[in-house]
Amino acid sequence: MADRYRDHPAGVGVNDVEVPEAAVEDTTDVSADVAHALWAEAARELLVDAARRYHHVVTVKALAAEVQERTAMVATRRAHHWIDDVLGLVAEECVARGEPNLTSLCVNAQGSVGGGYVPAVTTAAGEGPVDADDHAAVERLACYTYFGARGLPADGGVAVLTAQLSASRSRLRKAALDARELDTCPTCYLVLPAQGGCNNCD
Repeated sequence: MADRYRDHPAGVGVNDVEVPEAAVEDTTDVSADVAHALWAEAARELLVDAARRYHHVVTVKALAAEVQERTAMVATRRAHHWIDDVLGLVAEECVARGEPNLTSLCVNAQGSVGGGYVPAVTTAAGEGPVDADDHAAVERLACYTYFGARGLPADGGVAVLTAQLSASRSRLRKAALDARELDTCPTCYLVLPAQGGCNNCD
């Protein structure tokens, strides 16, 4: 059974989707397809705005709240149930327009594009990335360039992970290094160099 949504469209339209008259006049429920299409249109506008500011991103939580506010259409379920479908529609629209993937600008609280990014890219482009966040970093830079972001350096800028995700990966790398079992010299117990042999005893 299709999800239903509390609807107060106030005249908001969407390409290729006809909003039932009853939904506009009586604020009755509308189908998931209509709701997702309306939210995708609003999400695209928000992400284009983000793309016009160098290294700017939008959180999933903020995007979900804002698309409901802009369309006056409130979901009856939490955002994680429907946001991936909405971002998938945005990704498909980007491919149709020949644009970089705007959904790369939408990240979770950890600064990652999250689990829905790879399926969205795969559906829209026919092939998914090996590392979602590395792929998204490159796509974000392409978005900043394409949409003429304010603050974009003259040299074209760089593709970077979000600050949160970069810090998290650095901590994980440090923890992995700290957890390594290091080879030590059986005589003096100093850590052996990578090439082998003890510099102290040899």
